[in-house]
Amino acid sequence: MKTLFMALFSVFVFAGAASGYQVLSSKEFGAGEAKNQNVVVKCTTDTGKLSSQTCSLRRYVKCSGRTCGGWQPWRDLRDTTSQYSDWRAAAAACCRAKGLR
Repeated sequence: MKTLFMALFSVFVFAGAASGYQVLSSKEFGAGEAKNQNVVVKCTTDTGKLSSQTCSLRRYVKCSGRTCGGWQPWRDLRDTTSQYSDWRAAAAACCRAKGLR
């Protein structure tokens, strides 16, 4: 699972025709009681060029020994009140809030 997660984030990922992201980093931290996954994406402009603005996304899971429960929803670190089912939805909302795609 971790290898698949890293492979998906090591290339350009396009979520539909309207949004495009470049993943700058993807990391998983933690052991023991909790883990988290962090993703940083670069947004694109209306013309499809990369912007210098980024979005940082994170999700958590609680663990007991080697067993971890379900992952919490993704959150945009700029606005942690919103929750998203996947990182693409969080990235799209963050980039839209910045006037980008």
